[in-house]
Amino acid sequence: MHIAFAASECVPFSKTGGLADVVGALPRALAAAGHQVSVYLPRYRQTKLTDAQIVVRSITVPFDDRYRFCSVVTGGNRSGIKFYFVDYPPFFDRDALYGTSAGDYPDNAERFALFSRALLEASKILGVPDVFHCHDWQSALVPVMLRTLYSEDPAFRDVATVFTIHNMGYQGLFPPDILPLLMLPWDLFTISKLEFFGNVNFLKGALVFSDFITTVSRKYSQEIQTTEYGFGLEGVLRDRASTVTGILNGVDNDEWSPQTDKFIVAKYSPEDLSGKAKCKQDLLATFGVTNADSKSPVIGIVSRFAAQKGFDLIAQIMDRLAREDMIIVALGTGDKEYEEMFLRMQKQFPQKIAVKIAYDNAIAHKIEAGADMFLMPSKYEPCGLNQIYSLKYGTVPIVRATGGLDDTIEPWDARSGKGTGFKFTEYSGESLLLTIKQALQAYRDQGSWQVLMRNGMNKDFSWNFSAKEYVRIYERVRQSRAVSAA
Repeated sequence: MHIAFAASECVPFSKTGGLADVVGALPRALAAAGHQVSVYLPRYRQTKLTDAQIVVRSITVPFDDRYRFCSVVTGGNRSGIKFYFVDYPPFFDRDALYGTSAGDYPDNAERFALFSRALLEASKILGVPDVFHCHDWQSALVPVMLRTLYSEDPAFRDVATVFTIHNMGYQGLFPPDILPLLMLPWDLFTISKLEFFGNVNFLKGALVFSDFITTVSRKYSQEIQTTEYGFGLEGVLRDRASTVTGILNGVDNDEWSPQTDKFIVAKYSPEDLSGKAKCKQDLLATFGVTNADSKSPVIGIVSRFAAQKGFDLIAQIMDRLAREDMIIVALGTGDKEYEEMFLRMQKQFPQKIAVKIAYDNAIAHKIEAGADMFLMPSKYEPCGLNQIYSLKYGTVPIVRATGGLDDTIEPWDARSGKGTGFKFTEYSGESLLLTIKQALQAYRDQGSWQVLMRNGMNKDFSWNFSAKEYVRIYERVRQSRAVSAA
């Protein structure tokens, strides 16, 4: 089967979040299983290609104001996957992928409409797939265009579409006059299609026109059909409930494993945990925490500092948490109030609170390996990857029971020796503090704690299982499309 991915980011070429990790890893698992895989991406300024070759010299993309002419270059064949990049410097040769600190780029609708139409046109030359697998609002116009502008095109008659929601909070909302500018028909601006409280909603279009909808964990697929987590689109998803499912993201064990990690000072495994103590010492040195008691547990945080990630709860309890026997190391950037909170607490408790306001992949690895616990008290979390990395590194997760966090972490029961972490349900600072205290108490029994560590380390969250689930969906939509096209 030939599957073509359409996405706005992918490691190692471009990244702002977990979407890039998924688009970098899932195609490899599919190719390893014998499928033909292509990946279409924009060519950004940060996209580094060692041997870029033009494979489609010119694609004409009509807009209401003027035609635009883009090309497609290849990033070569990696792990059996063909990578293609839509190259249009006026739209993509910019410092950031989606916007600046002042907000989103004002022409994002045009940018990703050009990307969507260009990849459809390019596929006619480079190979029409059996299934387009599209990700998040930036590629949401692919299924919309296939079922409208390209509905009579024989090249796409049997092509199916799968759309994956990575985060319902980002939808691609634009004013109505964007439709004629993008040369899309006005009859899309109805409540049953793209209209959303007076605006055009790209994500809604994909939910309406895709053959199947997936999201990145079982729990999140249920949550987004509720008012609390649906961001106004829960009704659309409930109408399509029979074609909505959750498939848990996998992790790249080549990059995230304490047995092979190139960023950590000592390797370790479930059979030999001795290297973790050296990683803990190195982590504290990296954060400038000196003279720390080696018996004090270290709680790690790697995150965007935002309320969605539970930092409003952390702010509520930070003063009380600092009185506990523990050390917090935090890495990330985000809302100014939370950055300033960590910097203030670090100044007040230099031996207990340490922070680096940055994104640094090497230090993220050091935290996963060197911390004893990992904190993710998210308000909502579609899947989450850090808690899965933490399990692999024997770094016990403390999470809120939402989305993928609830699906991946089993509550620890010291009497039975079962479970992989600690979690709480009520979204409150008190619940978070109580759960952290439970973890700190459990840490005092090191024999029991090592059982807990090994439980997590022995879990398998590789992409192999998830890739098989996706293949089942690809086959289902391919058969359905063939029947409807007949």
